[in-house]
Amino acid sequence: MPFTRAIVRPPAANFADGLTTVDLGVPDAALALAQHETYCRALERLGLALTRLPADPRFPDSTFVEDTAVITARGAVLTRPGAPSREGEAAAIEPELRKTYPALRRIPPPGTVDGGDVCEAGDHFFIGVSRRTNEEGAGRLARFLEADGYTASLVDIRGNDEILHLKSGIAWLGKKTLVVIDSLASDPSFRDWDPIHVPKREEYAANCVLVNDAVLVAEGFPGFENELRTRGYRLVVLPQSEFQKMDGGLSCLSLRF
Repeated sequence: MPFTRAIVRPPAANFADGLTTVDLGVPDAALALAQHETYCRALERLGLALTRLPADPRFPDSTFVEDTAVITARGAVLTRPGAPSREGEAAAIEPELRKTYPALRRIPPPGTVDGGDVCEAGDHFFIGVSRRTNEEGAGRLARFLEADGYTASLVDIRGNDEILHLKSGIAWLGKKTLVVIDSLASDPSFRDWDPIHVPKREEYAANCVLVNDAVLVAEGFPGFENELRTRGYRLVVLPQSEFQKMDGGLSCLSLRF
């Protein structure tokens, strides 16, 4: 089913105080705001009606709304982000989610789940067990999804130092096609899927997003762009430099449904 709506939240003025595992410099708050607006307009051009929540300086990482919930065509689950500084973000977005999903479920403690570790691939979900999503949370989410008629598999990425979240390294592009970075390509979870290779040093671009008839792709990765264009995908290339500095990607900036 096509996406028709999305929830977004712009970065707050203290965005640079958020969490990051990379050393790419301090993000420019004004430029991050401009890049976020470009992203929002791209979603609108693709037919999505946006709910624009206000910036929330209580949580410097709160522009990454994807981490707060997992939304499917059959229901929604409020997550429990794994970083202590982000614990309140799910509660902050809950009132908006309940407008559409009054039967909203939640991940209870001691489980933790970041939405960035959850990759929807049609009727199957890959759930990363990571530094932010623990086994208890991943297992509880899998049971919720299976109760809704989906299948789910857990992918342990705790030994992978290249990525923070599972979706930092994979993306679903329809049917049985997955973008997969080299360090994940041999994982047996992806054995029956058709992989798209990500060129060396362009791994950040793996966090692309299929939105209706287009694929959102981060700017600055020509090898990956060429690979997707060769395969016939329509691309929307977007600047993401300031979000990359804070471990964020294109999927992180919206909850799409």
